[in-house]
Amino acid sequence: MKIGNSIKLESPVCIKETYSLAGAKEGEGPLGAFFDEVSDDMFFGADTWERAESQIVAQSVSGLLRKANLTEKDIDYIIAGDLLNQSTSTTFGVKDFGIPHFGVYSACASMGEALALAAILTQSAAAKTIVSAASHFCSAEKQFRSPLEQGGQRPPGASWTVTGDGCVLVTNDDEPPYITKITTGIIVDLGIKDQNNMGASMAPAAAHTIARHMADFNLTPDYYDLIITGDLG
Repeated sequence: MKIGNSIKLESPVCIKETYSLAGAKEGEGPLGAFFDEVSDDMFFGADTWERAESQIVAQSVSGLLRKANLTEKDIDYIIAGDLLNQSTSTTFGVKDFGIPHFGVYSACASMGEALALAAILTQSAAAKTIVSAASHFCSAEKQFRSPLEQGGQRPPGASWTVTGDGCVLVTNDDEPPYITKITTGIIVDLGIKDQNNMGASMAPAAAHTIARHMADFNLTPDYYDLIITGDLG
């Protein structure tokens, strides 16, 4: 059901299982103990950053299937994306699974976009959908800032794109946790041009989306136990 700029699902959609694969730097951080798998090999057994990113996707999807005790044949769709041109890493990462694939791209919001689309798709046509969003620090630097091979100096406050992948199994099972409401953001551009502070360009859109969500569903912040967002700051 459409409510303002948002959607309220007719029945809740279940987040059945999750799997996360991270690089060494992420493993050393405060969330390190919560990842399903941490790799010390930045190449993940491949010979280029981009192929490493494909390996991240493939390993994550495989890990999710193992954890959920499922096979590729049990999955109706996979909705996935990454940060590279034409979602190349994801395409090569999922090609051998033989699962119908929707490619998405919303930069750092790709996971949110994919979860929203998966919830709608799962409620209407599918029983089980995998959602994935991946990135690799080294390939992202080449894509968006400067190739590491050039040896350029990074400013002390520059952000680090995550090396890793998050996978989620979305199903029509009636058990929590659920996806119940979806609010899709609009582009909010305040003219920030500092490529080393991309968080400043992203935060206004996040705040705007949360405010629209609250308005559409007549909610106040204390309705939620947690409001979690993030950016590249």
